[in-house]
Amino acid sequence: MPWIQLQIPADPDTADQLEDLLMEMGADAVSMEDAADQPLYEPDPGTTPLWSQTTVTGLFQSDRNTEQLLADIRDAWHQQTQQSLPEIDVTLVEDKDWERAWMDDFHPLQFGKRLWIVPSWHEAPDPDAANLLLDPGLAFGTGTHPTTALCLEWLDGQDVAGKQVTDYGCGSGILGLAALLLGADHVIGVDTDPQALEASRDNARRNGVEDNRLDLYLPGKDPNTRADIMLANILAQPLIGLAPRLAELTRPGGDLVLSGILFNQAREVMDAYEPWFTMDEPEQKEDWIRLTGRRKDG
Repeated sequence: MPWIQLQIPADPDTADQLEDLLMEMGADAVSMEDAADQPLYEPDPGTTPLWSQTTVTGLFQSDRNTEQLLADIRDAWHQQTQQSLPEIDVTLVEDKDWERAWMDDFHPLQFGKRLWIVPSWHEAPDPDAANLLLDPGLAFGTGTHPTTALCLEWLDGQDVAGKQVTDYGCGSGILGLAALLLGADHVIGVDTDPQALEASRDNARRNGVEDNRLDLYLPGKDPNTRADIMLANILAQPLIGLAPRLAELTRPGGDLVLSGILFNQAREVMDAYEPWFTMDEPEQKEDWIRLTGRRKDG
């Protein structure tokens, strides 16, 4: 199946915001690349350098109306910045072309002290760590986006040994598989995209995870198993709508971890979950928020 690829020039001040906008508009994947063959040398501590001329690339499913998509992106950008976007380059790409570009861009990443996300075509930098070998394919969730990183950092800091985990909106399986490698007993993954479920299963087998430790479902097909840890890295509006269901699927005293939420959306999402959960203060990375809480009794 071909994909709609949008490539937009950006500078270091706008690239991250443009990446977030494309994700909000429904991109299946977003990447950034050098547009002028400029090397990046050792960065200053605490900085994330970008090239002075950056190309932000978004991949959208081919059934989208391209003209309407472009108009929506331009309108949303103008509302956010009061500026116009430069010319957007539109091409159709085959799956294999995008997957090869992804392989070139994806490198091992460390989260906390114990956890590494390692592309399946790389060797693990620390063989003694919890190394998740990941083939992201075309499902969102590689650890590079702040929403995923916030969840992985939380998992690394928890004792998940022996626990039942649900990963709602599992994508490539990164969060559930990380939980298993950190000691969780069993994971249920739920996603609306059958391709995402297939990627999750493939990634589980690549990491030596037994089939009976990971069960995967489309929404509405998942069982009413109550989780010790409920993970949901989606977007704010779906999370709000899912609040009663995720509460039903979390045992009393169980942990809730929500991500995919922009800073200005945090209060609305917290309000949706507070009837069932005692919510913590939000944790922020760039423009994105992680919400955590514990299930109340009853």
